Formats: sequence, structure tokens, C-alpha cells
Amino acid sequence: MQIREVLAHKGSDVVHAPPGATVAELVALLRAHDLGALVVSSDGRQVAGIVSERDVVRHLDEPDLLDRPVSAIMTSLVCSCTPTDSVESVMALMTERRVRHVPVLSPTGTLAGIVSIGDVVKSQLAELAFERDQLQTYVSG
Repeated sequence: MQIREVLAHKGSDVVHAPPGATVAELVALLRAHDLGALVVSSDGRQVAGIVSERDVVRHLDEPDLLDRPVSAIMTSLVCSCTPTDSVESVMALMTERRVRHVPVLSPTGTLAGIVSIGDVVKSQLAELAFERDQLQTYVSG
């Protein structure tokens, strides 16, 4: 299964925050959309970084954290994938790099969606259930 199939099921809308947004604004967006991470982008097309709940927690001891810009706590070196990447390869990337959210970039490099570890696990479970049903039908004739 390819990532494009995951996006076709879940949608390709991506909530993003501009690099200059405050951490307080970021936290409000995470809460409002019930998300664990946001793409950092000034235009919603080009990825400047990614910021997660984990990034906020890592900086909690810093003074005036909520007033700082998102760019101060975001991860700039973003792991990404393409719509044609396999779900298995993205799962391996997430495991190897210890990330839970991966932006999906179109062939031109613009933001095409985002997948979470939950999205890829859900797609794998659905694929396994389909294969199990096919095998049961085959065996039971």
C-alpha cells in the first residue's frame, strides 16, 4: 500500500503554523484540532519545520516559553515522504528516526499531507484484515 492511499482515506488537509507564531498560539492550535504535531509553514505549501507536543515539553523549563516563536523550538530537519512511498517504508522511517508524524511532499516539493504513526498502523491493520478474510474465503471454499 502507498501513502497516497492513506491520504485518500484520511484526507490531505494539514494544519500548519507560521514560524513567527508564538508557542501559546501553537498550543492553542494543537488543542483546537486535537493534534500531536503541526507543520511549520509560512504559506501552507513549503515546509520550514515540524513542531510537536514533545518539542513543547522539552522546552518547558525555559523562561517565557509561551511568548517565544515556534521557530525557536521546531525541528528544522524534517523527515518527509512522498505519496508513492510504501506504508512499510514510512513505518521503518518513523521507527528509525523516532518520529510520530511525517509530512508528505508532492514531486514538486510542496506539502501534500501528513501521516501519523496511527495512520500507518491503521492502514496496516486494515490490509492484514483484508488478507485474512481472503485466506479464510479461499480455505473455506
